[in-house]
Amino acid sequence: MVSKRFVLKRLLLLVPVLFGVATFVFAILHLSGGDPARIIVGQRASEETVRQVRQELGLNDPILVQYGRFLVDVIQFDFGDSYQISKGNPVREVIATRLPVTLELALYGQAIGLLLGIPLGILSAVKQDSVLDHVTRIGALGGISVPIYWSGPILILLFAGYFDVFPAAGRIGSTIFLDKQWTLAFDLGQYTLTIAEDLPLTGMVTVDTLLLGRMDAFVSAVMHLFLPAVTIGVYSMALISRMMRSSMLEVIRQDYMRTARAKGQGAKITIMKHGFRNAMIPVITVVGIQFGTLLGGAVLTETVFGIGGIGTLIVSAINATDYPVVQGAVLTFALLFTLVNLGVDITYSYLDPRIQQ
Repeated sequence: MVSKRFVLKRLLLLVPVLFGVATFVFAILHLSGGDPARIIVGQRASEETVRQVRQELGLNDPILVQYGRFLVDVIQFDFGDSYQISKGNPVREVIATRLPVTLELALYGQAIGLLLGIPLGILSAVKQDSVLDHVTRIGALGGISVPIYWSGPILILLFAGYFDVFPAAGRIGSTIFLDKQWTLAFDLGQYTLTIAEDLPLTGMVTVDTLLLGRMDAFVSAVMHLFLPAVTIGVYSMALISRMMRSSMLEVIRQDYMRTARAKGQGAKITIMKHGFRNAMIPVITVVGIQFGTLLGGAVLTETVFGIGGIGTLIVSAINATDYPVVQGAVLTFALLFTLVNLGVDITYSYLDPRIQQ
C-alpha cells in the first residue's frame, strides 16, 4: 500500500523541477535574439507598428516584470497566442490538438516494448548462454543501434511498398467516409473531430473510433499506427530486454531464490513469484525514463510517417520562431516527464515498500 505522505512528498518535489524548467526556457528564448513583434507583423511592417505590438505584448517592460508575468501565466496554463504556427490562436489549444497524437504513438510503442522486452529478457536470463540467449542479445544490440530515421523507411519500403500490407503514412485512411458528425483533415496526418453528442473523446484516433463504434475506421487507424509504433517499440523492446536480463540474472543468484528451489518449489513459480517482482525495480526506471524520451524523440517517427504530433510542432515552431508555442510545448513535455517519474516512484514503493522509508 502506497502511503499518502509518500505521494505528497513526491508531488512537492515536482514544483522546483517545473520552476527550473520554466526559468530555463524563458531565459533561453529571451537570450536567443529576435523580435517577436517583428515576427508577428511581418518584415514589411513599419517601425511604428512594431513598437505598438511590442507595447501591447509587454516586451518593453523590464525583464523581471516579464518573467513574473510569464510565471503567473504558466501556473494558469496560459502560454499566450501563437505567432506563426496557428496565428492568433491560443497555444494551449494548439498543444491540446497535437499532444494526443504523440501520446498515442508513445503509448503503443511503449506497450510493444514491454510486451516483447520483458518476456525475452526473462527467457534470456533463465536460458543463459543458450542459443536463445545469444539471439536475444544480438537482436537487442541491433534494436538499440539502428536509428529510427533508418528503420522507419526500411519498414515502409518492406511492408508498405513490397508486401503492401500496411499504409506508409497518416493516421487514418483517406477513403474512410464517416457520417456528418465527423470532419476529417488529412494534412500532416492530422484529423479534426467535431461531434454533437456528449462523448469523452480523447483526440487519439484509435480510441475515438472505438467510442463512436466505427470499427472500419478503427481498423484503418490501427493499420496506420502499426508501423510507427513498431519503429519506436523495437528500440524500447531492445533496451527493456537487456535490462530485464541483467536484473533477472542478479536476482536468480540470490540466496532466497536458491532456498525456494531447495524447498521443492518449481522453477517457473520461483522465478515469477519471487524473482520477477524484485527484478522489475530497475526495469521500471528504464521504462519511466524511456517513455519520457519517447514523447520527445517521437519527432523522427512522426516526420518519417507523416504524423503531425507535438514533436513536429516544436520543430516547426523553432523554424518559425514562434516563441509561445516553443515555451508551451517544452513546459508540457517537462510536466509529462515529471508525472511519469512520479508514477515510477509510486510503482517503486508498491514493488518494494521499504523504499518509502
